[in-house]
Amino acid sequence: MDDREPIRAMADRSRDLYDIATWERRTSLDHVAAAIYRVVDVTSRVTVVLVAFLVLLGIGGLSALTDPQVGVLTLLSAIPAFGLAIYVYYSDTTSGEPLTVLVATFLLGILTANFAAVVNTLLNPLFEPLGFLGMVAMFFVVVGPVEETVKLLAVRLYAYRKSTFNCVIDGAVYGAMAGLGFATVENSLFIARQVGDLGMGVGPVELIGVGGGITATRALAGPGHVIYSAVAGYYLGLAKFNPDNSGPILIKGLLIAAFVHATYNSTVGLGSSLIAGVLGVPPLVGFLGYVVLYDSIWGLYLLRKLRRYSDTFHEIRRAESEEASEVARRLSATEAESSNPD
Repeated sequence: MDDREPIRAMADRSRDLYDIATWERRTSLDHVAAAIYRVVDVTSRVTVVLVAFLVLLGIGGLSALTDPQVGVLTLLSAIPAFGLAIYVYYSDTTSGEPLTVLVATFLLGILTANFAAVVNTLLNPLFEPLGFLGMVAMFFVVVGPVEETVKLLAVRLYAYRKSTFNCVIDGAVYGAMAGLGFATVENSLFIARQVGDLGMGVGPVELIGVGGGITATRALAGPGHVIYSAVAGYYLGLAKFNPDNSGPILIKGLLIAAFVHATYNSTVGLGSSLIAGVLGVPPLVGFLGYVVLYDSIWGLYLLRKLRRYSDTFHEIRRAESEEASEVARRLSATEAESSNPD
């Protein structure tokens, strides 16, 4: 009951406030209205998924399925991100999430990623004339906010509505799965472009090295997507269970994720070059060093949030268990005293 509504706050609970200050499905018109809403709701979500799938087809995002070479390289590139997503999954100590919902979120992450691809492509020409500063502005104004938003959209379309999304940390789990889906299709697009530029097929022995290290590069970039969207997803979960402040909470999560994402995009080139130059190592090693350093910082930030939630959960459960044991002990003592009055 929302006691901020004056009639609901003042009225006796036995008073019927239907169509005055409360509402439920009673009349035929109520049921028709509810049915229409369900149709509109489902139709809108199906339309979003269908449009995303058509965009995926249009930009060649199914190459991982149609081209065995791209498919194998994409799977290899997704291994680190997959491992991180699994870690986030096992960090949820409250209850396990259904495999079907996790897979659905992963697939929706693949589909919604295509909206970001289109928006980035359309808006990039507006920033290109500004050079390096324009590229940085593009990362902070477009790439970061758009990509983190579409990953949360993947969670919002399905998992968010399920009864299994029943605690804050579930948002991080499903956010990580959406990030994994996003990273997978992004890797596929980069790898497909690289393989296409070669203009020829390669045999099984040469498959790992195809594309001049693009698979390794994308494998290193993938975990970042999982971290960013897991952080944003955590705040999505926090927003779900704090409806009075859901908007600001959701925006806070997106701001953090978008900032971390855009900062990575803006600094990875310079940071990798500095490490390679100072240490005298190949560029790929410099890139590896920077990615590991950057992802470790924000991975620890995410880990701290997950651990705080888990520790608090266990502390409360332990306190409740101790309280229940104390109540049982007192009842047992009382019963013993009653049975032995002398």
